[in-house]
Amino acid sequence: MKGLKSALFYVGLIIIIFPTIFVFYWMASGGFKTHLQIISHPPVFFFIPTLLNYLEVLTQHNFFFFMWNSFVVASLSTLIGLIVGIPASYSICRFRMRTSIFLLTVSRMVPFVSYLMPWFITFRMWGLIDTYTGLTAAHLIVNMPIIILLMATFFEDVPYELEEAAEIDGASKWNIFRYVALPLARNGVITSAILSFIFSWNQFLFSLILAGPRTQPVPIAVFNFLTYEQIAWGGLLAAATIITLPVLVLTIFIHRYIVRGLTLGALKG
Repeated sequence: MKGLKSALFYVGLIIIIFPTIFVFYWMASGGFKTHLQIISHPPVFFFIPTLLNYLEVLTQHNFFFFMWNSFVVASLSTLIGLIVGIPASYSICRFRMRTSIFLLTVSRMVPFVSYLMPWFITFRMWGLIDTYTGLTAAHLIVNMPIIILLMATFFEDVPYELEEAAEIDGASKWNIFRYVALPLARNGVITSAILSFIFSWNQFLFSLILAGPRTQPVPIAVFNFLTYEQIAWGGLLAAATIITLPVLVLTIFIHRYIVRGLTLGALKG
């Protein structure tokens, strides 16, 4: 019976993860195919790989410039979001601001497209279109609720008795937050940072409206392979693979913190 349960578990696991693995394989392998091999029917699974698509992406489309833009915006929005969001989440947790939690949850439920028109009008008036400041602010408006809501669950798990003991010993509120609550919520900080960075790195809609020639990130660079004449599938798949690799590598190295963080944040007591 135990062996049957294990077999069923692994069969179910393969069924769940196979579509994701197959899509990634198809995307990555497509970058090594010629255009005819990509669009051929039936699909070609065995072929002689070529590096022309990747070389074209890296040499002819200034792809490192787009990746730098994405890295700058994602890093800035993540860093500022953590600096502002972590103290805010601690205050919300300790002062029981349930209304704030409700409003933040509602803000995450609103479709992102509803923000675009007000942002575009406001940022154009302030001269923030095609600037790192504008893109970072746009990402922050969406990233901040993620960080605050996630970190609030971790601070709720920090035993309040430890903070009371530190306060009795003469620690200030800032020192209690810095030396007691924050170290115990370290997994939440790592998890929030990773999720915030991944969201900013993959964000397409905001960048499409608010970015310009100087600040276009990698998701917008994919448009270089879409023309009126044809879709350059080889370059498109190669570019998509390159976009995915940094996030994939980051997740592989620190995935245990994400799993542990989300698990601990879901526990009470």
